[in-house]
Amino acid sequence: EIYDYLRLLYGRAGEPHCPVCDRSISPQTIDEMCDRIAELPMKTRFQVLAPVVRGKKGTHKKLISSLAAEGFARVRVDGDVRDLSDSIELNKNHSHDIEVVVDRLVMKEGIQERLVDSLSTCLKRSEGIAIIDIVSWGDEKRTDDNGGQSPNNVVPFSARNNRASALKAAEAATANYQVADASANSQAENQQADAENHGADHSLDEPVDESVDESVGRPKEIVFSENFACPEHGAVMEELSPRLFSFNSPYGACSNCHGLGSLRTFSPDLVVPDPSLPVYAAIAPWSEKDNTYYFSLLYSVGQAFGFEIQKPWDNLTPEQQQVILYGTPDKIYIETDSRYGDRRGYQRRYEGVLPILERQYRESTSEMYKQKLEQFLVNQDCEVCGGERLQPAALAVRIGQYRLKDFTTVSVRDALDRVNNLELTPRQAQIGDLVLREIKARLQFLLDVGLDYLTLDRTAMTLSGGEAQRIRLATQIGSGLTGVLYVLDEPSIGLHQRDNGRLLGTLTKLRDIGNTLIVVEHDEDTIRAADYLVDIGPGAGVHGGSVVAKGQLDDLLEAEDSLTGAYLSGRRVIHTPAQRRSGNSRKITLQNARRNNLKNITVDIPLGMLVCVTGVSGSGKSTLINELLYPSIRNHFGHKVPVPKELDKITGLKALDKAIVIDQSPIGRTPRSNPATYTGVFDVIRDLFSQTVEAKARGYKPGQFSFNVKGGRCEACGGQGVNVIEMNFLPNVYVQCEVCKGDRYNRETLQVTYKGKSISEVLNMTAEEALDFFQNIPKAAARLQTMVDVGLGYVRLGQTAPTLSGGEAQRLKLATELSRRATGQTLYLIDEPTTGLSFYDVHKLLDVLQRLVDKGNSVLVIEHNLDVIRCSDWIIDLGPEGGDRGGEVIAVGTPETVADSPVSFTGHYLKHVLQQHPPTQS
Repeated sequence: EIYDYLRLLYGRAGEPHCPVCDRSISPQTIDEMCDRIAELPMKTRFQVLAPVVRGKKGTHKKLISSLAAEGFARVRVDGDVRDLSDSIELNKNHSHDIEVVVDRLVMKEGIQERLVDSLSTCLKRSEGIAIIDIVSWGDEKRTDDNGGQSPNNVVPFSARNNRASALKAAEAATANYQVADASANSQAENQQADAENHGADHSLDEPVDESVDESVGRPKEIVFSENFACPEHGAVMEELSPRLFSFNSPYGACSNCHGLGSLRTFSPDLVVPDPSLPVYAAIAPWSEKDNTYYFSLLYSVGQAFGFEIQKPWDNLTPEQQQVILYGTPDKIYIETDSRYGDRRGYQRRYEGVLPILERQYRESTSEMYKQKLEQFLVNQDCEVCGGERLQPAALAVRIGQYRLKDFTTVSVRDALDRVNNLELTPRQAQIGDLVLREIKARLQFLLDVGLDYLTLDRTAMTLSGGEAQRIRLATQIGSGLTGVLYVLDEPSIGLHQRDNGRLLGTLTKLRDIGNTLIVVEHDEDTIRAADYLVDIGPGAGVHGGSVVAKGQLDDLLEAEDSLTGAYLSGRRVIHTPAQRRSGNSRKITLQNARRNNLKNITVDIPLGMLVCVTGVSGSGKSTLINELLYPSIRNHFGHKVPVPKELDKITGLKALDKAIVIDQSPIGRTPRSNPATYTGVFDVIRDLFSQTVEAKARGYKPGQFSFNVKGGRCEACGGQGVNVIEMNFLPNVYVQCEVCKGDRYNRETLQVTYKGKSISEVLNMTAEEALDFFQNIPKAAARLQTMVDVGLGYVRLGQTAPTLSGGEAQRLKLATELSRRATGQTLYLIDEPTTGLSFYDVHKLLDVLQRLVDKGNSVLVIEHNLDVIRCSDWIIDLGPEGGDRGGEVIAVGTPETVADSPVSFTGHYLKHVLQQHPPTQS
């Protein structure tokens, strides 16, 4: 809610400034307005309009009737001038703009008195807003104040210095009006004015030209306000209101990007990911399909601009590359091949690769084709608002020395400092007292939960799950509710040990004001700080489901069946390795990394080791590994991904044969995916069933035992065991198949058994049961053994993928990698694998990671868990803080080396843990 309070503060106490010259804006008087209008060329024809409805739905019949009764003759409705004597019917479901035509004039000597009267009537009718609608421009030359002759095309004051800015400011002002009470001219006066001011050849009843004369930079309208206007550039805005600072409102949002702050455009770097390829193959979207047409198109462009399409892209001149990407201003000769073999051609302007892709994306009706093109789209900051989302008029308003963006674009920590140091006038201080108190409190809440490094304008999609959860937690603290039951699911996710104290302090504060908190957590500090503990186990899956301990911490420590108590009491220990690996003498080097908050750092990642990237939240770990290293590796292995521009050079990739990301994303999103199919053990099991006597007698092949193809599967549910009921706006509902009762196969297939078990019964086995059942089948036993080794012995082979947790999916991926033959040249990238894992699960995970490294592979882990960090061979610690105060390499070396670093927060906590668990031979 911080932004809502900022909008209120700026809407009520802000000081407007001109978007062009940054001069403080003050109200305009009628005399000033008349002086401005007097600058128009002689014989210029214009209307004085009073806006009475702006962007409001309804038929407005009552208002229109009252205007006619008051003596007005015409109104402009949605840009069209209408007679009030006509029947004006408006769609009640659409928003409308209605302006009263107060007067119609021709610029000449002696109209000042009438102009003053008209403006006075207009300003009263529209709460201080007057619109001068230019119908046609005069041709007479006029004498300026210095006695010289001004040209015919005198540019109005609002367009003299910066036409674009003045127009945008005027549009911003005209978008914010209220319907006001009225006083009016009589209809007779209007008719007399028509007779006096209109020549026979030029009637104002003719259609109004809505365009702008681009040759002389003349605006169609000039907007005046009794409230605020720049005396030099004519930038006008209504009296400030909170909606002017909302990027979700049409009155405040940037007109170019509609408040998004960015526009999706095709990126040249993604369209041409590998510049070393020849021109015809370098353009990725055109190389993915039959590109005969595009081949001839590029050939014709090459003929016109002097290059061969077999030439490598990076050997073209910048001008030639520009032509290919953005097109030609003039027509060129484009050759085509006819089906009869003769060459024909035609003259046409070449659009360019990027404009062609934009047109195809915009006009295509195929969602599949659009999805293919979306991989080449990037978000780029809006060129009008610079990514700030608001109109220029809103961005120019200040409170003290700061604009709104000066609070939203800096970290929470810096924003709080600026709020505390605001220089306010006595009036602003009085208006903003309560608002500033709320803003300070909410910023402090974000600091308390360890999110001081975030900026207020950070988009929600870029937040991690832990960050989003802590923001919601800070919101609840700000509400100040009591007597509430809060349920938190692992609030320590993604949190560095340094910030755990802040989080626990926040939870304690919620409890102390009269709330109850139920926290699902594996973090040791949180467990020890709890008032009451409930431990569920003793194992996972079929081995769990019982309460093994409850009560105080001592009750948990003494519970014999509690794995959590065993690790907390020291009965079970994750041993710190006695020796650290020295690696294989090879390394990957990232030179001058500078994306996001990384400060031009050079990082060496040794291979053949378990390497941990550590640092406080927001220090740049994910940016370094996920946004710089991984795309560079994919580019190296031939994927159509460009090398990040924020990286000068990367070396050492030749030592790898592949890189694999092992994250907690699902192994599949439908019931067809399960552990048996993912690990490959199902292929062995199907082959085994096809070798049975019954299967051979019936002529069944391995495909008969697959639930993904027709043959042996139940056709009523398509082999899923469930039927999907689509619920439109709600999640899909899965209902058990009424024919096969969830068995997935037809009756004939289920009659084939191995050791008395059907294929369906095998899928219902846990990995432990299946390992015992297939112990004499080496191919199956090896894969099942790895599942048991990673702690997934309780998972059923046919358990559907959507029911697996993130940690289970991740360990399943690790098990699959362990079962493959090691090349010794694989790099595994793992981002916080301990999320959602208990002490026992972390122990199992570490055993798996160490086995991967023992095979000669390299494992690179982003981690906060101190058990993983102390068991690693090498640490790269980033910091010292998060956000703009992070992005530097603080310490590098073995855990013992980092623990001795006086400037490393990770080292401070690591030293304490190493003292508790000194290196020993496990």
